[in-house]
Amino acid sequence: MPSSCHPTHLLVEETYVRDAKLRQVVSGLAKCCSPEDLTSRVVLITNVKPGKLRDVMSEGLMSNMSVSTIPVICYYNGQIVRTKTDVEYEGSETCIAPLKIPIECTFQQLIDMIYSKTTIDKRRFKLVLICKYPLRNGNRFQPFPVRDDSSVHEMLDLVNTTTIEEIELYIKVVRVKAQLNQSVSGHEDLFVPDHYNVAQSVYGCGASTGAEPDTGPDGDDDDSANEEGNDQDVNDECAGDDDDVDVDGNASSFRTFNQVLENEQGIYVSAQAPSCDVSNHLDDDTLDEASPGNYYLPPTPQFEHVENMENAVASCWTPWVQHSTGCSSGEFVIGQVFNSKSDLQEAAKIYSITAHQEYVVVASSKKLLVLRCKKAEECHCPWKLRAMVVKDTSLFVINKYTGPHSCVNPCLNRDHHQLDSKLVASHIKALIKAQFTLSTAAIQASVMEKWGYQISYKKALDGKHKAIRQLFGDFFQSYTELPRLFLAIEQSNPRGIVIWKTLEINMPNTEILQRVFWSFKPSIEGFHHCRPVISIDGTHLYGKYKGKLLIAMGCDGNNQLFPLAFAITEGENTDSWGWFLACIRNTVTQRMGICVISDRHPGIMAVMSDPHLGWAAPSAYHRICMRHFASNFMTRFKDNILKNLVCRAALASTERKFNKHMNTIGRINPEALQWLEAVPLQLWALSHDGGRRYGLMTTNISEVFNSVLKGARSLPVTALVLLTFFRLNGYFVARRELGANRLASDERFTPYVDAQIQSRVVKAGSMEIVLYDHVKDLFHVKSRRGRTHRLNLHEKNCTCGKTLIYGFPCSHMIAACQHRCVDFRLFVEGYYTTQSYYDTWASLFHPIFNEDEWPLYGGPTIVPLDSLQRTGSGRPRSTRLHNEMDVREGKTLITCGL
Repeated sequence: MPSSCHPTHLLVEETYVRDAKLRQVVSGLAKCCSPEDLTSRVVLITNVKPGKLRDVMSEGLMSNMSVSTIPVICYYNGQIVRTKTDVEYEGSETCIAPLKIPIECTFQQLIDMIYSKTTIDKRRFKLVLICKYPLRNGNRFQPFPVRDDSSVHEMLDLVNTTTIEEIELYIKVVRVKAQLNQSVSGHEDLFVPDHYNVAQSVYGCGASTGAEPDTGPDGDDDDSANEEGNDQDVNDECAGDDDDVDVDGNASSFRTFNQVLENEQGIYVSAQAPSCDVSNHLDDDTLDEASPGNYYLPPTPQFEHVENMENAVASCWTPWVQHSTGCSSGEFVIGQVFNSKSDLQEAAKIYSITAHQEYVVVASSKKLLVLRCKKAEECHCPWKLRAMVVKDTSLFVINKYTGPHSCVNPCLNRDHHQLDSKLVASHIKALIKAQFTLSTAAIQASVMEKWGYQISYKKALDGKHKAIRQLFGDFFQSYTELPRLFLAIEQSNPRGIVIWKTLEINMPNTEILQRVFWSFKPSIEGFHHCRPVISIDGTHLYGKYKGKLLIAMGCDGNNQLFPLAFAITEGENTDSWGWFLACIRNTVTQRMGICVISDRHPGIMAVMSDPHLGWAAPSAYHRICMRHFASNFMTRFKDNILKNLVCRAALASTERKFNKHMNTIGRINPEALQWLEAVPLQLWALSHDGGRRYGLMTTNISEVFNSVLKGARSLPVTALVLLTFFRLNGYFVARRELGANRLASDERFTPYVDAQIQSRVVKAGSMEIVLYDHVKDLFHVKSRRGRTHRLNLHEKNCTCGKTLIYGFPCSHMIAACQHRCVDFRLFVEGYYTTQSYYDTWASLFHPIFNEDEWPLYGGPTIVPLDSLQRTGSGRPRSTRLHNEMDVREGKTLITCGL
């Protein structure tokens, strides 16, 4: 075709052209017109199938004959989901914006077009662009970052070089001044676009060029000088030590304990975590809810059904996994951005641990982090990493990187220097939230399973303490925040009781907390429908500050514990117990004839016997826990046979049985009998109780709740108070629902009493009944075993004593009622009815407001007592007085010998 004859349209069609002529055909078409003329003409490319012709076209010979615009589909308001073979964009509110991008479009022009099409606020948000990039080996796709003009042209050229007809562009929206201070288990690899202003600096400039790495001593000391926490002054602008401040912060115990800001901390979401919801919503309300100052949820899984922290991790894509873009070796890449310096440090630590290599800190400040291989001088290893802060944000970007390591370890160490207590704390935070009582040995085992290193006991314990501080706040600060927490609880749950006892000191507007008592309104109201019995007990606090937690528990009609009141005191003594019981009597319950079950603590015994404190008979009746009483006996006489006889005597329902066991004890050991008789029988013997304790022989209901609080007793006081609030709410919700269901099913009594009565009805069917007086309803009942009992239906009395003791009819009385056609359910006390059970748990707890809505506290600053602070390091020494109750009966002691 002559060059002077330029056609109006060029038709390119793949025909049966031999391989040798393909390039000639393409070249000839290109020579028909000059590039300037081709630009102004309409070029039709039809029926161009994948083949050698398109391969030739992809070399640029037909670049001037391509279409002038490329279709691009932009996705936003969702999340990128990455798998091993694909990249997708998902989200319930995902939107698309179709664009026609000119071939010569620049990166800035593309950004402006997206802002215009999506109506995203340019002043508030920056865009991170990720293209779905096809790979040649099979139907596989990977994320391709679009951050400059070159990457835009490479993205647009995909239409010419691949089989795709339109390009998928995924948009990540980031606030201009994001304060990403939350550390997460995964580290996102963001790529900074050109419109981010990254602080520029020459590698090793300033004072850092002469800084010598401080390798520090080897061993388990987490505070070694080469850790990131010991920042060096790089220059006047970068000087400062920010690593001593935990990036996570000492999390306020008022906030949620799973603060992971999904909306601002995730560019990739694991496809294996379907419950992870980290969608980006661009409306102001959603962004405000994601703010760390306003986000509030129940604090922990132990605080009733809070989601697992593992499902809230924003990303599982990390630079050391074979998933990184642009580098298949799993190394860091230049341009990677981390949410904060701590995220970068954690990523570097895990990279080093996984690679079984160690590094030292060359320079570290608020704006710079420089790392190099520990064996750089010895083995000439080139590994080095340098990262700087993104201006006006907390993001850190890698701007220099040399890797991987070329050094080789002569042997594998048992521990790793980068596996410090900070990393251990980050690893076990979710475990601590799920189980407060997580042991140090379990932490060591978990670290061994994850990374293959055996850390020391001290490092594991330090990691646990740091995790607790990050989750629940500082111990000292929690005392200062405690008054405002109680105000917040009172704000949403009024008419609760909080009583303070403080000590004045010389410091102005500051007082020392000696004791604090609290009881929630639902507990106070619900106790009116419980049996008039409370169990009291004290337990130790094992946090930074010593003290005692005093607990009062009731018992509902279903024989379940009913939390009534709590107090934190300086210890267990006559004054503290008197104060605690006075608070209960004056503010919680004034019921007469209430029974108090406790151990034989001298302080409790003194208070209960004082007629001026409101707990002496007939206002109240004191009873002793049988287990503690038997333990005291065992400590004195050390005889298991006698101890078992004492338990049988205490549990005997009739005086005849009681006297039988006491006589046996007297024949074996007269001194033991004298010791038992010296204690008033009504305090410990059920047969002499008079029905005051309703068959409750121990303080187990208090000790069971103590076990619920076992892990929380190592937490700050604010977390402990919150735990009591959320745990009680869980009890009320579950048991209120049970009561409502039984009412709807027309069940008259609680499950506990139903089961007891059913078993007694079966026994009553085999008994012989003889009526003696039909007016007074006097009966003589003979059981299947030949035992006889006398009963009086009018007086609700049976010589077996069980009706009086438990408050519902015994089998003998049921047999007599059936004989007289009397409804035996009339003899069941009202505490056991379904209506009373429902009323016990009917009161509602209400959610605590967000922290910014809490009322202000204008009182004095509350601080802990200095003498209660634990001075020793390591695990707190147990102050529990261990006795034979802590040893399983029947367990053989292990002795050495042949």
